Amino acid sequence: MDGTRELPKPLDLSHHYSRVTKNRNASSVKGFYKYFRIPGIGNLAGGLPNNKYFPFDTLEGAAALPDRFPKTPNKPVDPSTGDRASSAVAASQVVVPKTSTNTDILRKIDLKSALQYGTSQGYPPLYSFLRQFTRENVHPNVPYADGPEIILSCGNTDGFSKTIEALSNVWDAGYDSVGDREGILVEEFCYMGATQTAKPRGLNIVPVAIDDEGMKATGIGGLEDVLKHWDDSKGKRPHLMYTVTVGQNPTSGVLSVERRKEIYALCSRYDIVIIEDDPYWYLQYPSANPSSVTTGRDPASSNGMASSPSSKTPKSSGYPFLDSLVPSYLSVDTEGRVVRLDTFSKTVAPGCRLGWITAQPALCERFLRITESSTQQPSGFVQSMIAEMIMGPQNRHGRGGGKDDLGWQTDGWVRWLEGLRGNYERRMQTMCHILESGKQLVKTGRRRSMTDEWSVVDTVPMFDFVWPLGGMFMWIRLNFESHPLWKKTSPEKLSRGLWIHLTTPKYLILVCPGSLFAPTDEIREERSFRYFRICFAAADEEEIAPMSHRFVEGCKSFWAKKSLDDIDEDMAEDVEARLLSLHMC
Repeated sequence: MDGTRELPKPLDLSHHYSRVTKNRNASSVKGFYKYFRIPGIGNLAGGLPNNKYFPFDTLEGAAALPDRFPKTPNKPVDPSTGDRASSAVAASQVVVPKTSTNTDILRKIDLKSALQYGTSQGYPPLYSFLRQFTRENVHPNVPYADGPEIILSCGNTDGFSKTIEALSNVWDAGYDSVGDREGILVEEFCYMGATQTAKPRGLNIVPVAIDDEGMKATGIGGLEDVLKHWDDSKGKRPHLMYTVTVGQNPTSGVLSVERRKEIYALCSRYDIVIIEDDPYWYLQYPSANPSSVTTGRDPASSNGMASSPSSKTPKSSGYPFLDSLVPSYLSVDTEGRVVRLDTFSKTVAPGCRLGWITAQPALCERFLRITESSTQQPSGFVQSMIAEMIMGPQNRHGRGGGKDDLGWQTDGWVRWLEGLRGNYERRMQTMCHILESGKQLVKTGRRRSMTDEWSVVDTVPMFDFVWPLGGMFMWIRLNFESHPLWKKTSPEKLSRGLWIHLTTPKYLILVCPGSLFAPTDEIREERSFRYFRICFAAADEEEIAPMSHRFVEGCKSFWAKKSLDDIDEDMAEDVEARLLSLHMC
């Protein structure tokens, strides 16, 4: 990047490596692969199956053109539908050939190479594209020398697992002292997949208070408060932080640049590595900003690019859409203590099991060593199809995902992301408007005075929410104090009763109870009953409005209940089991 002074080198974080990570060496087998590419070499060394015996001659599939879905404006005055897509039905045919004659391994896309044993960084063509896209377009302002490196993963769950394996030691209460127990900081409501990965390692799960943006830097329960008043009897002060900063799962918060700077400064002071899980980064909704609609949450205090210490004007990504998004923690990462997780799960499909990790080179080298002896690399089928769709064939072999059999290229990939944002933003608007208009129960009645009789209209607040500025979720806060049974039963029973009531045949609505996102028993028992998470992404578009209305009507009928005797607990257990099996990520 351009700058007026030399950028600092990233810090050496090797003191945070786990004992196993410190002992890992480069794979002698993988290191041998470089010799396989010597032109004309007679390879009698590698234990590779013969590619002519692979049963697939080509890998083909019809794929959307990148402008299939209409965009929404980056700074709308109204929740406009944006420009209409010109390719709503049109598709391309992506073809990965069995063999390509291209000799450049960074451009050669074929089944001969993709289905063979390969390098653990990832399939070279896709790795090359993602590395360039990451460094030049997504994070063009990383403020440390030489910028970040990447390594491909099998999705963000895999990326997170490898990160905590590299940076934490397993702790067991039966064998280890409390003083050796390491910890990880999380939002007070957070993605359950992360805690389920961390807990079996014996990590101390340490919640940090949140507000509408996300994790709080200061105040009671904020990051500074937790770290400054850490109780050593619980173990070591945490040196890891797991956070979802855009479309926070489950609360939908979007962390401002100013808040990121405050939190980063604290992480620098207390030597904490930030694990930024960002599957929803492209799904940021400017129309939820109250300057665009009459209701919603206050906008982030700064939602543009972060200025680096070496330049007055941040470097542009080259795309107005990307420039309009709140940037990653990497944009303020002067010390190289951010590990960012990206995935194709929300931009292509979850079944791809494909993503990438972005971090300083020394950390990526450790992740590479872990990958060599575990997953080795993501699926060659998936990597080659994604590479061919985006990059396209580099010679007459194969067909890409764009017009005239060419690939989408970076322009097309960004346009595809804009279209996805547009579709999800319109869904969000539909659901929010319906729930906004239905969140209060209206009661009418008549009252007598000394001389007259009056018609009276009372409103009872059943629930509330903030308009999501990003992600796929709405975080509903339930106002059970207004329910007729509030003083006659426990809040937990009311919450469970409403959850069951919504699943009954009249309403057929399944929401995610807040208890699933509570990282500790204390939070689960004390306040998770107040929350439901609603996802507006998964249902078919034409079902969003009817389902939203059914949720409102289900709440209204539940608020009319004088007893919970008709709640079927047996049905609840069956629904709950199915909900858990879905993992609801």
